[in-house]
Amino acid sequence: MARKHKPSISLTLFICLILCGIACGRFIGDDGSDLVSDGVHSQQEQQRLSPVIRMFSAAEETCEQTYGFMPCTTTILGNLFLIVVYGYLMFLAATFLSSGSELLLEILGPGLIGGLFLPILGALPDAMLILVSGLSGSAETAQSQVSVGIGLLAGSTVMLLTVIWGACVTVGKCDIENHVAKDLQDTKGFSLTGSGVSTDIWTCYAAIIMAVSVLPFLVVQLPQMLNSNSGRHLAVLIALIVSVALLISYCLYQVFQPWIQRRRLAFAKHKRVISGILKHLKMRALGRLCNDDGTINTEVLKKLFNTIDENKDGCLSSSELRALVIGIRFEEINLDENDAVEKVMKDFDTSRDSLISFDEFFYGISRWLDEAKGSRASQAGPGTMKYLEDFHEQTKREHYFLGEQSDEIVEGVDNPRWTTIKAVLLLLLGTVIAAVFADPLVDAVDNFSSATSIPSFFISFIALPLATNSSEAVSAIIFATRKKLRSASLTFSELYGAVTMNNVLCLSVFLALVYARGLTWDFSSEVLVILIVCIVMGIFGSLRTTFPLWTSLIAFLLYPFSLALVYVLDYVFGWS
Repeated sequence: MARKHKPSISLTLFICLILCGIACGRFIGDDGSDLVSDGVHSQQEQQRLSPVIRMFSAAEETCEQTYGFMPCTTTILGNLFLIVVYGYLMFLAATFLSSGSELLLEILGPGLIGGLFLPILGALPDAMLILVSGLSGSAETAQSQVSVGIGLLAGSTVMLLTVIWGACVTVGKCDIENHVAKDLQDTKGFSLTGSGVSTDIWTCYAAIIMAVSVLPFLVVQLPQMLNSNSGRHLAVLIALIVSVALLISYCLYQVFQPWIQRRRLAFAKHKRVISGILKHLKMRALGRLCNDDGTINTEVLKKLFNTIDENKDGCLSSSELRALVIGIRFEEINLDENDAVEKVMKDFDTSRDSLISFDEFFYGISRWLDEAKGSRASQAGPGTMKYLEDFHEQTKREHYFLGEQSDEIVEGVDNPRWTTIKAVLLLLLGTVIAAVFADPLVDAVDNFSSATSIPSFFISFIALPLATNSSEAVSAIIFATRKKLRSASLTFSELYGAVTMNNVLCLSVFLALVYARGLTWDFSSEVLVILIVCIVMGIFGSLRTTFPLWTSLIAFLLYPFSLALVYVLDYVFGWS
């Protein structure tokens, strides 16, 4: 039998002390005008209540129920409880949308689905909260609640690019050697310069796009920057048009990005084959491949040509080129030998007879050597062949940072029909939850702000992104722990993509609300924070492919800096 514990005397005394501390009564005056309590405190008596009981007691005004039946309260703890509950429901909505999107991506693949629908679905909870923050009640009410929307917009952007970005660098760090993080190798501990993460070139492009996406913020701020009160409504409309145009452009880029990536990867593989063949010829040459003046040694090249020409007919066929390519063993680039042979044949066979004569071979090799000399990696003079090694290392590095991995296994979907139904149901459920509970969450934040006298911007800046972006943040951090270039690239690309959607989709919704309802755009400090964080992290992401651990410290410090900056600008310098 389980033992029954009786409350201890000390615990009982402690509870009594707490009850005594929060107890409160009313004095009955001698005038007899207020002998019977009506249960409502005056404003002065409300202020005389102890801080603890004010957390439970309601203010004199009453709250307005969302939809006419949703629970509401004017107490601090009551609104805090509602924020937690509604925030959890928004978290569930974001989780359902994310899970449904992943299932849909498995079935339909990238392109239209991955490029158009999934980014929009990922930003749907934030967009829904921003939408309802400006639709509630009169224009005056909307103007007061719209600070929740701008707080969420700024908070999501700042959290993703600071706390989550820095956490991904910290948990995904590997040893850095030759300016590249080595996959699955983490022996240097928390070395600020010796450990970090590396990403592919496509992640740099995502960072550049993210930095460009702040353009609508600059447009809408132009009247304030020029200290002009006229033209603010027009600036909102122009910024809305620019934001929608950027949204469409970004979605189109996402649709065609897989095709662009395949073209870039094919070109990088061909350059890798060129450098590999040149290096192979140099190693097999019986003598120096090039003379002191940089010209090709014809005799040595002729001997190499005869070595490749197995049937000694004076021409190289496709099968002989294939034997050469297979012998070099391009294992690290997952090479399609047939495609590689076809492109090499196209480079050499100027007569288009599917055979390569020695003259064609000579001029083809000359062009390849000139390309290697003109590469940006070449630092050697004409009398040395060191530029071939430089060119070989450059092509290897370029291919590596394009992010192709041959060890990724793509599994088919076992039951496409059921998976499609499940994906659609998850997407519908997530959308319905986000649409239904966005408005009550905004009302709870606004009521909590009124009860605590804390500006609603700071509540939405800190609390709401935890609800709408937590599933995305957790999955990004977990994915970064795989400690591979591919996983790090996908992690940071998703972070940059989420911020880009905040800057174009969510901002478009916000600007449309401001313009349609005739609200005042007075968010200079919030816009400045978004600009600083996006530009700083955009420069980091676009100029580097390797991020040492010290970069995470900068990201972490940007979060408290953002909060402090908004507070100082708004409440010290009076920007708002």
